[in-house]
Amino acid sequence: MNKYYGDEHRALHQKFDTERMADMMENKVIQSRIGGRETRFIETADMFFLSTIDHGGRPTVSYKGGAPGFVRVLDDTSLAFPCYDGNGMFYSMGNIAENAQVGLLFIDFETPRRLRLHGTATVSAEDQLLSDYPEAMLIARIAVDDVFINCSRYIHRYQRLETSEHVPAAGKETPLADWQRLPASQSLLPAKDQGRAEKAGGLITEAEYNDRFWGNLD
Repeated sequence: MNKYYGDEHRALHQKFDTERMADMMENKVIQSRIGGRETRFIETADMFFLSTIDHGGRPTVSYKGGAPGFVRVLDDTSLAFPCYDGNGMFYSMGNIAENAQVGLLFIDFETPRRLRLHGTATVSAEDQLLSDYPEAMLIARIAVDDVFINCSRYIHRYQRLETSEHVPAAGKETPLADWQRLPASQSLLPAKDQGRAEKAGGLITEAEYNDRFWGNLD
């Protein structure tokens, strides 16, 4: 078994006559270093999808968003990104601490284009990059193994409207998430968020939360 293809991959290549294409992808398209174009794509992105593996061996995928450039290419084999306040699960970061293997998928829905990376991750609450990201709680660094462009023909085209108001920025208080204003959440919030709901306009009901979240799907 080689690095990219196992027996089941090869069986599908043979079944659908894609062996030549698969071999070309492995030998020509998949790279071990981040090039200039890939760097520019990554460092202008404001979102990506992060794949990690939990303690039970189950894969999971999380959306990660921030201001454009929140993912930083450190050199041609490594990058870093911040972990902001979430729902308290620290699911992706905890998974990385358990199993360092990760996958990253960057998508530009306007062009469209996409880029995949695989690598080994570390997470730190003491990283020197923390000071560069207001409100960041952790920094994840990725040692990149593979990077390659991916066919974009099935990417639906969407237009970007605006950066989320919840993305932290220097000199700005980040608003609470709607779930942080639910009565049932108040006793569960970390100390830094206790009492903030009243200052943010008060609590909201579960019905209001569901209406905001589900909208026209109800």
